[in-house]
Amino acid sequence: MLVIIGYVIVCASVFGGYAMAGGHLHALWQPLELLMIFGGAFGAFFVSNNNKTIKATVKALPLCFKGSKYNKAVYMELMALLFDILSKVRKEGLMSIEGDVENPAQSGIFGKYPRILADHHAVEFMTDYLRMMVSGNLNALEIENLMDNEIETHHHEAEIPAHCIAKMGDGLPAFGIVAAVMGVVHTMGSVGLPPSELGLLIAHALVGTFLGILLAYGFVGPLSTLLEIKAAESTKMFQCMKVVLMASLNGCAPAVAVEFGRKVLYSTERPTFSELEAHVKPKKA
Repeated sequence: MLVIIGYVIVCASVFGGYAMAGGHLHALWQPLELLMIFGGAFGAFFVSNNNKTIKATVKALPLCFKGSKYNKAVYMELMALLFDILSKVRKEGLMSIEGDVENPAQSGIFGKYPRILADHHAVEFMTDYLRMMVSGNLNALEIENLMDNEIETHHHEAEIPAHCIAKMGDGLPAFGIVAAVMGVVHTMGSVGLPPSELGLLIAHALVGTFLGILLAYGFVGPLSTLLEIKAAESTKMFQCMKVVLMASLNGCAPAVAVEFGRKVLYSTERPTFSELEAHVKPKKA
């Protein structure tokens, strides 16, 4: 929703200011200029990326028009799930969660937290490392190093669409210049026309430069920044799980381990100590 509002503000400011200055809006409607700019940009996008990157970018773009799913309620649900699992381990031993780890969709513990269960990346990360803890073949340092490498890989992969969109945005002004040059070439080839018509052709040519810059910095560029923010938000959930599991491996009680996880969250999503305790207490019962 904020993306749409931002686009409306950009258009109202730019085109509204132009109209108030006495400009004619119909002069800015140049579909052939848009064809050259967008066609060139999309062609370069396909040339510079492989199938995997293109699919990831197309899949990520709709997320820009949705709100973030990583809010306080989701994190409280995540930490309640981790508390339940670690409490069961503390009472019944690591082998007691083997069934939950192997089949989380059928697990009574995971089933209580549908928002976390719906995030297969988070569930896979959590169950993989719980499985390693159950096996007992790796020590805490080895698991922590593996977690760090996986989180870094996840973050790098999540940022790929943002980088692709940023590069496309960087190229739009250049394609706008290309469209403008093509317009000037057309104008120079029509020097026999009356001055009034030549002036109109020159104006049409300059619109290409205007559109390339506007699309780059008003529309496409901001999307890449937003995708970077969303990638950082998804990575934060992995960091939270890592801190909780490592605290448990190092001997912390479940209540203390989830407190470790709470402290690494962004301040805008971080519940207070009292909020988290009140949310976890019913789970103790």
